[in-house]
Amino acid sequence: MIKKQSLFSLLFLAIFSLSCNQVSTPSNAVSFERLTVNSKENPVTIESEKPLFSWIADAEGFNKSQSAYHILVASSEDQLNENDADIWNSGEVKSDKSTFVKFQGEVLEALKTYFWKVKIWDEEGTVSRWSDTQTFQMGLMTNENWGDSKWITLNKDTRTSPYRFRDYKTGRMDKPEPVDGFPASYFRNEVEVEKTVATAEAYICGLGYYELYLNGEKVGDHVLDPAPSNYDKQAYYVKYDITEDLKSGKNAFGIILGNGFYGQNISWKRDPESDKDLAYGPPTVKLLVKLKYDDGSKEDFYTDSTWKESTGPIVFNNIYGGDTYDARFELGDWATVGYDDKNWGTAKEASPKIKRISAQQMPAIKKLKVLEPQKVFKGADGEWIVDFGQNIAGWVKLNVKEKEGQFIEIITTEALLTDGSDIFQGSTGGGANGMPQIYEYISKGKGLESWEPKLSYHGFRYAKVKGVSTKPDANMIKAVLVATDIQETGSFTSSDDLLNKMHSISKWTIVDNVHGIPEDCPHREKCGWLGDAHAFCEYALYNYDMYDFYKKYMEDIKTQMRPTKGNNNPEIKFQVPTMIAPGKRTSSYAKIDWGVATMYLPWYNYKFYGDDEIVKDYYQPMKGLTDFYLNFKGENGIMQDGMGDWCPPLWDRRKNPSAMECDPIISANTYFYDVLGIMERFAKMNNDKAYEATMKAEKESLKKALNKEFLVGIPNTKHKWYQSQTATVQALQFGIVPEAEIESVVNGLAHDIVAVKGGHHSTGIHGNRYIYTVLTKYGKADLAHQILTTPDFPSQTYVMNSGFTTWPERQFVWEEMEGPTNSLNHPMHTGFATYFYESLGGIQSSTEQVGFKEFVVNPEFPSKVTSTSVTVPTPYGNIKNDWTSEDNILTMNLEVPFNTKAIVILTPSELESLEINGDPISEFKENNTVEITDGVVILGSGEYQIKYLKR
Repeated sequence: MIKKQSLFSLLFLAIFSLSCNQVSTPSNAVSFERLTVNSKENPVTIESEKPLFSWIADAEGFNKSQSAYHILVASSEDQLNENDADIWNSGEVKSDKSTFVKFQGEVLEALKTYFWKVKIWDEEGTVSRWSDTQTFQMGLMTNENWGDSKWITLNKDTRTSPYRFRDYKTGRMDKPEPVDGFPASYFRNEVEVEKTVATAEAYICGLGYYELYLNGEKVGDHVLDPAPSNYDKQAYYVKYDITEDLKSGKNAFGIILGNGFYGQNISWKRDPESDKDLAYGPPTVKLLVKLKYDDGSKEDFYTDSTWKESTGPIVFNNIYGGDTYDARFELGDWATVGYDDKNWGTAKEASPKIKRISAQQMPAIKKLKVLEPQKVFKGADGEWIVDFGQNIAGWVKLNVKEKEGQFIEIITTEALLTDGSDIFQGSTGGGANGMPQIYEYISKGKGLESWEPKLSYHGFRYAKVKGVSTKPDANMIKAVLVATDIQETGSFTSSDDLLNKMHSISKWTIVDNVHGIPEDCPHREKCGWLGDAHAFCEYALYNYDMYDFYKKYMEDIKTQMRPTKGNNNPEIKFQVPTMIAPGKRTSSYAKIDWGVATMYLPWYNYKFYGDDEIVKDYYQPMKGLTDFYLNFKGENGIMQDGMGDWCPPLWDRRKNPSAMECDPIISANTYFYDVLGIMERFAKMNNDKAYEATMKAEKESLKKALNKEFLVGIPNTKHKWYQSQTATVQALQFGIVPEAEIESVVNGLAHDIVAVKGGHHSTGIHGNRYIYTVLTKYGKADLAHQILTTPDFPSQTYVMNSGFTTWPERQFVWEEMEGPTNSLNHPMHTGFATYFYESLGGIQSSTEQVGFKEFVVNPEFPSKVTSTSVTVPTPYGNIKNDWTSEDNILTMNLEVPFNTKAIVILTPSELESLEINGDPISEFKENNTVEITDGVVILGSGEYQIKYLKR
């Protein structure tokens, strides 16, 4: 007989063994939703030697987080296990880091495919199952890996169409002159594939816009490839997997190549702020096709002097003027096998000046949406005008049936004359760049003909169509939205339809202005002005995945830098960006309030994503530029430099310069004060203790100087301000105002808005970015809402009521003008809409635990807004916050992603009334892990209903 003690012991051992097995067995409690390398799922062209691994996980319950991770990387899927992983086996790493974990394994080889997976442990030490297997493929990595591939360019311009010329005339010219620019080029070659193909990959770099064809079909869905850059320093290639498109036997490759921004030898020629020759040279292209066969052998095909060349039906192409297509010169099936190219010439091998070619990491430009005519009517001259109902960037698509040689002209504009009788070209015409927006098509007269441009894009809502024999309709003409395919990941909606419409207009304005760079407008200039770029950056980050976009643009800024003499010390030369990046239309050196984009863009990217690589990569250029601006310090301690608060109401720098109320020196220095704090942090991140101390001292010094010089009393009141709405808003936003003066300054700002300006803002892009957030933060939420929604000029609502579907560059009384001048599509004016997320939605990343590892929840809103719903994308998953306010009771439904924490801001009285998931906070705290300290409630992951009396 077994003794009771022995039974107990056996039972204990069994239970202990069972519990041990349960702990060691991988759990399904944690699941993986998304895994990325360098922020992309299964990327196909990684160029970095130390890629960054991230994963989004999910787990039911509250306060769930990661305590450790284990990553495996192998050169084959068979080796992807803990015993055989030959590239990297991290082992169990005690860390809650689940974003941008840097690769620490063996050297990664160009053109290789690698396999990886991860598992994690939660806060209780329970291990997950391994994730599904992921892959990443390395790119060419170096110029040497292009092998024998050569740059090719057109050898001879054989255009004979009389329509190859356009008129070129800037506002400084007495009469137009005919120009034809570099021709569009057509290249072709045939290759023989004699074995069974395992993989086929095409690598192509166009200096100028290109399209790649294989056996008569276009490869991929990109358009206007690649992204523009400072081509002599940095160009980009794109990789395509063509395995399924190659066939046994002969295959035909074809390339169409246009000017883009590379061969831009027409516009801006007489702009005194530009280089004389804006073209880098005639467009050129390089292609490498790498084949792997089933038998293990390899073979390369590539561009060289064996390729054939020709001109064709695209007889004119210019990034500003547009395309001219003479269908009578079509080449037939020129990109197919067996095509008779005996009359074609031989391509010319070229040697363009170029320092580096890298894989394009940012999303490509694509055709995103097709719009049909909303209204068609005759203009004053009897020609048809098509209204597409929305201001877009892109082109028109034609289907016409006309006689041979019929000339069809499509003039695209953003606006009509104020009386609506005809198109108005004042906002898009060629007075600045010399080329009005025009598409031209010459019919071949053989039935129904379909055409859309390939080598240019325009900004427009209206199209005047000349030369067609019937009234245009949706079958004849459509508008195509063409832009960088940034993915919309955030969302905002509220109980106020006016705000919802502003949000929609703001998104349209951004999407219309991303074509490989953040543009100022999609028509007249298409330039990456630095001040515009940082003005709308945060709003863009709330709405879209901009991780690679801004990393690429920082490279544009860096490669744009030029040696520039110091102001106080002219014997010292600094590396300084110009006002515009990239490109040869450079303007002057970047004034402080534009140049601070060099520091702001890395800061915003770091704040929203938490990847410090962008800070470290650009630290030295940022440091040098900060020193350059410190070189402008005057005797009063203020930097004597600045561009100004661009485009406040009624401002015209020639006719009405005084409308810019804010002294450019003040707005520039308030920005610079904020940037000194950012640089102090960046110095600490880079272990640059001496510079960290310098930045701290400079910041304290500048704060004293700004308050001494610019903080003044407002006559006949007890209030103070910084002499304009913009400067006052910036001082409050950036923490310049002394604590004891905050109430007086806030009241001074409100006084100017209400008593002096009659309930209106007087801010340009600098002040308008922050005015609504600042007023709301300091207890003036209703006033912020009032100046946003008043229908009277100036306000955002006035602009909407004037019929605009994107935000215009200027703030004018439109009905008093012949037509709306200047650009009507300027994203620098979308920065204000950040207010929708940071104030109304109440979601901001912590600045200590960036990337929304910890985030602040603090909805602040006017009485007329009774509900708001926001989704904020983060590297950990989406934050969602839906709230309603009724009878002063705020009810929030908050979703906190796995491995993050929410810092809910509450007043003492709000804390007293707080309920979470139906329980008073005192009861909820007894059964859940929750931290309450200094007026905040800190919540871990989970879904919460939060209710309290709003005071």
